[in-house]
Amino acid sequence: MRRETLASADAHIHPSAIVDPGATLGPGTHVWHFAHVCAGARIGSACSLGQNVFIGNDVMIGNRVKIQNNVSVYDAVTIEDEVFCGPSMVFTNVYNPRAALVRKDQYRRTLVQRGATIGANATIVCGITVGQHAFIAAGAVVTRDVPPFALMAGVPARQSGWMSRHGERLRLPVLGSGQAECPHTGDVYVVTNGRCSLSATPPVSPTPPA
Repeated sequence: MRRETLASADAHIHPSAIVDPGATLGPGTHVWHFAHVCAGARIGSACSLGQNVFIGNDVMIGNRVKIQNNVSVYDAVTIEDEVFCGPSMVFTNVYNPRAALVRKDQYRRTLVQRGATIGANATIVCGITVGQHAFIAAGAVVTRDVPPFALMAGVPARQSGWMSRHGERLRLPVLGSGQAECPHTGDVYVVTNGRCSLSATPPVSPTPPA
């Protein structure tokens, strides 16, 4: 392993890991046992790449990202800040692979936006966007774009609710409109026409009866 490439002096690389010359690792990033980071990868600060993680060439990873054991992040995947990738979850980059056909020119780009969680053994089919602070349940197979704050579960994944930035389930309708507080932080979330957002305004108290 050659550590004199573009890894920050404050990055921590286990002796069993392979970081190819040219890869960029930010300060405070940890690369653990038997991981492999390819030359073109761009990884931010304070990330954790667990045991047996693979990071491809055409991959961008933000800051404070946690990638648990046995995850492969293949080419054409972008992961923004503070994303959690659970153990053995799967990214893909070709929609219809065949061993007899080379389809490297048909990669579909996948974007995981800031703060999202992808549970253990989940699969993200290529070409979609996982919205900010979305929560993908363990074992889910995600085949389409995921709205911000959405809770997705099942095979194929369907939306079953909403989650706060803190990872608490919100008492909000999947469709329609409503508002609710995060039970942990008190932050207020509003759903309008099936889209959830964090509101800066306090919840509206019902008008008392006359």
